[in-house]
Order: sequence, then structure tokens, then C-alpha cells
Amino acid sequence: MAEVRLQEGESLENALRRFKRKVQQEDIIKEVKRHSFYLKPGEKMRLKQALARKRNRKKARRESGE
Repeated sequence: MAEVRLQEGESLENALRRFKRKVQQEDIIKEVKRHSFYLKPGEKMRLKQALARKRNRKKARRESGE
């Protein structure tokens, strides 16, 4: 759980900016999106495999370019 305490003399905008950065670092939004709907185990597996194929294509493209 991301928590930011307002420091002495700190503006609300700066504290909000720190909070947003902390939320992004902890991948809270990604977790919320992942849990916002149910994926059947087969669909989850297909999605995971598709992401792996995409990563491998990107890695191969990068290696062949060097």
C-alpha cells in the first residue's frame, strides 16, 4: 500500500507527485487492472505465451541488429 506523508513546508502538488511515482514503482495500477476481470486458465496461458513470443521476437530483432 503506497503511503506518502506530507513533509514540513511541502506543497500538496509535490506530495501528490511523490505519491504517483510511488504507486507507479510498486505496480499497483498494473495489479488492479489484472484483478479487474477474470481470465480463464486457458486464456491466461495463451496470453502469457503470446507475451513470451513477443519478447523473444523483440530480443531476436535487437540481437540481429547489433
